[in-house]
Amino acid sequence: MGLATIGVVFASACFGFVPVFARTLTDAGMAPHAVAFYRYVLAVSVMLPLVWRWRAQWRVLIWGAGAGAMMGVGWVSFVRAVEVVPVSTAGVIYMTYPVFTLLFSWLLFREVPKPRSILAALVIVGAAALVTTPSAVDPEHIPALLMSLGAPAGFGVGIAVLVHRMVRVPPFVRIGTVSSGSVLGLLPLILTTEPAALFPADGAGWLMVLGIGFVSALIPQLIYTISSPIVGTARTAMAGSIELPVMFAIGWFFYGEALQPVHALALALVVGAILITPTRRARSVAATLRK
Repeated sequence: MGLATIGVVFASACFGFVPVFARTLTDAGMAPHAVAFYRYVLAVSVMLPLVWRWRAQWRVLIWGAGAGAMMGVGWVSFVRAVEVVPVSTAGVIYMTYPVFTLLFSWLLFREVPKPRSILAALVIVGAAALVTTPSAVDPEHIPALLMSLGAPAGFGVGIAVLVHRMVRVPPFVRIGTVSSGSVLGLLPLILTTEPAALFPADGAGWLMVLGIGFVSALIPQLIYTISSPIVGTARTAMAGSIELPVMFAIGWFFYGEALQPVHALALALVVGAILITPTRRARSVAATLRK
């Protein structure tokens, strides 16, 4: 049990390093959608043979691929946001994904949210509002921040689809299917982009590509998928909340972003929302879809 909890904490911390790789690559001239493409394509190369073995469940796989396409396109907006807004602010915005999970589960599958879940969603919205005040974000960057809601929205759709449509296939097949959908969703953008914006300029850039694919995606995704069922839903949610303070620390250490009391309050609200949310099957299924 202890080792599995450490696994969830480690994987979530790795997810928190996404902005380092993403901002480094975009600052070097790579298009945001190319960054997202590299992040998913490595997982596809590993998992696609497993997906092919389950091709008889093609209806389930189509649902997963569709959700993955929405996630991939949505994640591009997060990469664009961290180019211009504080990493800590973008991190809190991303943590609004439970709100979208409730919304899309209700709209797509008629799952009525429980009162405590609604309360938790409102708390998270409040946390996001705290870090998006004019004092925290320049007015000209507000559109980019609003666009970044596409990332948690895509993740929310993904969780809803996994819970209601993808329980018939093993976790690794879910990862491969969703990642394949993300790659397919990003492919039209890739095909219409100048080659100079698709590839790293030097060896250091290729190291960043490998980092975002393995260090912040494939490896922690596998660890998270294996560890979370052992840990259980409630502890997984609590341990996974380490991602947000990791993003805060990254913003401070790598980019000199000052941490304000409002960030501590937002973190407390997010963790509190996780604690008051009823234990649900969706939380452990969500482990197969993290980032």
